[in-house]
Amino acid sequence: MMIRIFAMMLFCLFLNASPSLAALSAKKIAMQNGAALLLLENHSLPMVQMELLVRAGSILDPSPKAGLAWLTANLLEEGTETRSSKQIADELDAIGTDFAVSPGSDYATFSMKLLKKDLDRGAGLFSDILLHPAFPEEEVLRGKNQLLGHLMDEKDDPESIADKAFENALFKEHPYHHSAEGDEASVKTISRDDLVRFYKTAYHSNGAILVLVGDLTESGAKTLFEKYFGSWKPAPSVPSKNPLPAKIGKKETILIDKDLTQTSVIFGNIGINRNNPDYYPLQVMNYILGGGGFSSRMLANIRDNKGLVYSLDSHFYPSFETGSFKVILQTKNSSANQAIDEALKEIRKIQADPVTPDELQEAKDYLVGSFPLKMDTNSKLAGMLIYQEFYGLGLDYYETYSRRIKNVTVQDVQRVARQYLDPDHFLLVAVGKLSEANIPLADVKLPDTLSKEPEPSKNHAHH
Repeated sequence: MMIRIFAMMLFCLFLNASPSLAALSAKKIAMQNGAALLLLENHSLPMVQMELLVRAGSILDPSPKAGLAWLTANLLEEGTETRSSKQIADELDAIGTDFAVSPGSDYATFSMKLLKKDLDRGAGLFSDILLHPAFPEEEVLRGKNQLLGHLMDEKDDPESIADKAFENALFKEHPYHHSAEGDEASVKTISRDDLVRFYKTAYHSNGAILVLVGDLTESGAKTLFEKYFGSWKPAPSVPSKNPLPAKIGKKETILIDKDLTQTSVIFGNIGINRNNPDYYPLQVMNYILGGGGFSSRMLANIRDNKGLVYSLDSHFYPSFETGSFKVILQTKNSSANQAIDEALKEIRKIQADPVTPDELQEAKDYLVGSFPLKMDTNSKLAGMLIYQEFYGLGLDYYETYSRRIKNVTVQDVQRVARQYLDPDHFLLVAVGKLSEANIPLADVKLPDTLSKEPEPSKNHAHH
């Protein structure tokens, strides 16, 4: 009940502090070069948020060059044909902003927050970084060394180790199996020529999405796009030929021995892509199961009642082509088996018995009530517009999301639990002191890049 009241309070606060949801009507403008321009006017402050999506994610990495898309995106601002890395940094400082980069599996996004008086200057710098990168050799070497240092640091993080091993084994031959950052072996092979080739192959205007949120009119947005991005060229689209991973047909286990006092566990299976219509009932079901924090069944039983875990949650991670379902927990080595068993019992329970009307209503109230908080700043609004345009969710997504969540029934929850969860056939990864955790022996070969012990690192980077 308290969660429901809190969610509705958040919703009311948002309505009072921001434009009504009905007023959040973005305009979509198709540009001649195949890019989509989305504008959401907000004249309350003289500021504009720019966010650009390019379909240049790690899904396009050649198999021996994992990390190529990530490095390409992060090295764009390290020099253009007319500006050095230092000149770019100085200009960003002069207008009080930065060029934020977020490379992922399906796409890379780039963003900049600007005062309206600096919009032209900022957009000019933004487009120069995007359209005319030079990839100076010394910056490429520096970027690679920073990434290698970061990857070495991750070898001391049991949760990162577990997650990479899980993704690698779950997605098999699909490009989602490798981290966007790649691994040490693949990053070391990447050359400047590889970066230039990837940029020329992936950075095109067709399929790109530019979102502008803030103190700007439609005519001003069109003029800005044509001036700074109108020369950006399209290229032929190449359909995906990636083989989708098969469902897990047995219990598969990867065990990684580390001298730690606790065990990090991830288990789960293949999930859904974002356009699956069951996305909405799965959100409700997972909130009740393990995604609802202290309101979820897993946390209430396994942490609060039995004291078996330090932390625990469950999530569906849908991407463009497919996705995963994960239960993630940290526990004492000696409690690992019992914690896993209890989590599996909760999965079987939500499959076997209908959830209660109160559980259903609380989940829906929270999901609907907290949704506006994803849109309470210009930056979040721009990110939401990028998201809904990329996945084709429609400009009225803020309305359809709430309606679809509210329409979920008890029967829907039980149906999707039975369809998308499998407590008998799943992949499990555990990182901990195996002599104390005593988890049954592994039956999946660990990739060499994940099984090696870390070497001392002299390079440190934080991304």
